[in-house]
Amino acid sequence: MEHATGKGGNKPVKTKVKFVDDEETKVVKASDALPLPLYLTNAVFFTLFFSVAYFLLTSWREKIRSNTPLHILNLSELVSILVLVASFVYLLAFFGIDFVQTPALKDEEEEDVRVVPCGQALECPVPQIAPKVAPKVFDERPVTETPPPTAEDEEIIKAVVAGTIPSYSLESKLGDCKRAAAIRREALQRVTGKSLEGLPLEGFDYESILGQCCEMPIGYVTIPVGIAGPLLLDGREFSVPMATTEGCLVASTNRGCKAINLSGGASSVLLKDGMTRAPVVRFNSAKRAAELKFFMEDPDNYETISMVFNKSSRFGRLQTVKCAVAGKNLYMRFCCSTGDAMGMNMVSKGVQNVLDFLQNDFPDMDVIGISGNYCSDKKPAAVNWIEGRGKSVVCEAVIKGDIVTKVLKTNVAALVELNMLKNLTGSAIAGALGGFNAHASNIVSAVYLATGQDPAQNIESSHCITMMEAINDAKDLHVSVTMPSIEVGTVGGGTQLASQSACLNLLGVKGANREAPGSNARQLASVVAGAVLAGELSLMSAIAAGQLVKSHMKYNRSSKDVTAVAAA
Repeated sequence: MEHATGKGGNKPVKTKVKFVDDEETKVVKASDALPLPLYLTNAVFFTLFFSVAYFLLTSWREKIRSNTPLHILNLSELVSILVLVASFVYLLAFFGIDFVQTPALKDEEEEDVRVVPCGQALECPVPQIAPKVAPKVFDERPVTETPPPTAEDEEIIKAVVAGTIPSYSLESKLGDCKRAAAIRREALQRVTGKSLEGLPLEGFDYESILGQCCEMPIGYVTIPVGIAGPLLLDGREFSVPMATTEGCLVASTNRGCKAINLSGGASSVLLKDGMTRAPVVRFNSAKRAAELKFFMEDPDNYETISMVFNKSSRFGRLQTVKCAVAGKNLYMRFCCSTGDAMGMNMVSKGVQNVLDFLQNDFPDMDVIGISGNYCSDKKPAAVNWIEGRGKSVVCEAVIKGDIVTKVLKTNVAALVELNMLKNLTGSAIAGALGGFNAHASNIVSAVYLATGQDPAQNIESSHCITMMEAINDAKDLHVSVTMPSIEVGTVGGGTQLASQSACLNLLGVKGANREAPGSNARQLASVVAGAVLAGELSLMSAIAAGQLVKSHMKYNRSSKDVTAVAAA
């Protein structure tokens, strides 16, 4: 039975009523025709495909060596070719199963399928579908009724609570990431006795994070995303997405963007682009450690080491190797280009290739760890501040005197003096390491969260020195930020998630740049530096004008009783 309803010029809505028995309804899927679960069937055919391909390549290589014609096939080769073709056909078809199992949404109408008990549908009118309205935050509590678990899920939940089924194995056992998250969530609530109400479960693609972004998910956290800009940088305008829960941050950065735009924009220069990894190896004596150091830093050996390193990736290209000796231990800091990826995995694979190669000439070398903290990743370190890691960028702008007065509400002399006493002298007294700035990490963290970067790398990525100088007879202000270790990428990790991918797309740097590999990641690093420049300019002006506390009291404090709202 179908009903079409609509008012005026609204698009008609087609409602389909599905008659079923009172017993539990089972939806038939395309994958139900397979003798094994879908993920097992896929694994079998993947294994078959690559195994027979390897066998045929090996067999044909031997024929070439023995001058045997390739068209003369024995029985095993004939069977292998048939299996290769069959598995290839399946793999092509299997990518369409998800499409087949997904209900088609027509452009002309929206279809609502309602499952109702047989006998009742004939007598009951089909209600019209009201348009969906997003729940208001704080104004009214969103209705998120979670359906009770099915009998089958209830048994699994009890097994997880009892410990007979490990929580981490639910995805592999069930083959349904969303269902696994729901079961894990319910089991956790029963074990801890704590409610997870308010932590969303629906509306997220759990398949997209399996095996790469997050393990054992039970939901996701929502962070508001604001837009600062447009930021005029290198002749282009960028709307900078910032994910944050700190009031005033986006507004302040936006004011800095306005001052930069009205003064003609900012410009950036990429000084260096190279990700690092530094393994630690040990010998029986300091002399042997020094011998390997001399070998690695000898220019005559660079070509050989580079060739071994570069075979791990078509984008990873070795740039330098710097070594440091500590007693019998040697730390080798490899630096390489990584295309549009942030590149930690890429450089690690190249380093492993070199370590395996070195074992031939240095069999007494004991590899202690692929990372010896001389890299240095996710820790404040002088080596990153001095040598750089990831993208090293400097961004500058000249702010006109009247813009400083009208937009930033201060004057050039006050900003220059404050920068010297706060960002330079004050940071030196504090013993800061790369922290010669007002709040670079604020902007870096917000942009990283919005664009799917590794938030922990905010530590070294926020290394920044802010400089301010009066120019043009002290009428105008020259401001710059120098950031030697911005670690960003536009492929891999969290950049593939829908929300983060949308923010990258807003900046025009989504995914890999096929024409100029690495240019998207470099552009993102420049945008990060430009946004930091805007944030520094605005915050320093607020402090110089005595507006910091006043603005935070006005915009960073909620007037709503959140506790009362949550309890309503």
